[in-house]
Amino acid sequence: MDRIRIVGGQRLNGTIPISGAKNATLPLMIASLLTEDTLILENVPRLADVIQLQRILGNHGVDVMIAGKRPGDDPNSGRTLHISAKHIVDTTAPYDLVSKMRASFWVVAPLLARMGEAKVSMPGGCAIGTRPVDLLIMALEKLGAEIEIEGGYVIARARHGLRGGEIVFPKVTVGGTHTALMAAALAKGTTVIENAAREPEIGDVADCLNKMGAKITGAGTSRIEVEGVARLHGARHSVLPDRIETGTYAMAVAMTGGDVLLQNARPELLQSALDVLAQSGVTITPTNEGIRVARNGAGLNPVDVTTAPFPGFPTDLQAQLMALMTLAKGTSRITETIFENRFMHVQELARLGAHIQLNGETATIEGVERLKGAPVMATDLRASVSLVIAGLAAEGETMVNRVYHLDRGFERVEDKLARCGAAIERISA
Repeated sequence: MDRIRIVGGQRLNGTIPISGAKNATLPLMIASLLTEDTLILENVPRLADVIQLQRILGNHGVDVMIAGKRPGDDPNSGRTLHISAKHIVDTTAPYDLVSKMRASFWVVAPLLARMGEAKVSMPGGCAIGTRPVDLLIMALEKLGAEIEIEGGYVIARARHGLRGGEIVFPKVTVGGTHTALMAAALAKGTTVIENAAREPEIGDVADCLNKMGAKITGAGTSRIEVEGVARLHGARHSVLPDRIETGTYAMAVAMTGGDVLLQNARPELLQSALDVLAQSGVTITPTNEGIRVARNGAGLNPVDVTTAPFPGFPTDLQAQLMALMTLAKGTSRITETIFENRFMHVQELARLGAHIQLNGETATIEGVERLKGAPVMATDLRASVSLVIAGLAAEGETMVNRVYHLDRGFERVEDKLARCGAAIERISA
């Protein structure tokens, strides 16, 4: 099993190219099931989750072609996928595939909308809480689906097709909003989604669906309207830049000091996180090329943050911010409101010398003078990268174990950091 070895204390200087967003890529790939034509996705990141979803789509008869390199191609640009779901050969998504990644459960919506039936295993995936699928099922039922749960599978049927309806989510749900959008795109009549998630990735998926012939308005607001169409066609779409990767590298620069251009990053996708970084004493400068992040030798100011759905502070940057605040001059508080059980990185940060106390959903971080390297264990995707950025600032050697979590959501993290002067390397087992 691969590990990442870091010798801390190096400032970061240079350019880090920001990859396409994982949280948009996965639903965009799943949306290919809605049409017989080919969907071309550009700027697709090289991630373990993308490879796993290719396997899941392949099980349904989908062909995925990865465009070959051409002379002059930028090695840092994402890949291009040509995805063809012309013939869907199986409407069952089995446990052994779905259990590896939660987002794969979303295939239920396009399979049901296009084929009139789907049998999808209840999901597995992350270690950060239950994250139930009840709101996704509710959304499909509002569009006329008949749903049974049997033997760990969700069995959905719409013998005469889905029909438009009103979906009011009792709480904001990204997965529920993606599911509702895909199902409603081919439903007869108009669907209104209230209390919809406003994350930029929702807008990116809606944008792609509209290129495919869907009629969606209001994506990016809490009220989305979808006028169903009889069929969708192929399209070409470039995945938006990853705001979580952007925020993560911004915090790495904040933690180590230095000056880095986050190439292709878009500030409007993570303004709340950039505001928190500015509050902590980091200089954030939007440019035509991306976002420039700089911190000189000055100390870090403590902050109080509560995670919230977009446009609030993202839960997916909570662990990284906690790592950063371990070196702040004073006491910080981070309250996690999205996922229970998302503080598993606390014990591992403590191994590096962090002073963190937990009280329910709030972590209180007392800044320390310095962190010291130690062997640590990644527990989930975002926790693993928080240990990497803490290791960049710790004295001596940090060894991050179980980095397969990291590969699910960050493209070539050690290469990108090493290019900016970090002493970091992957050690293959």
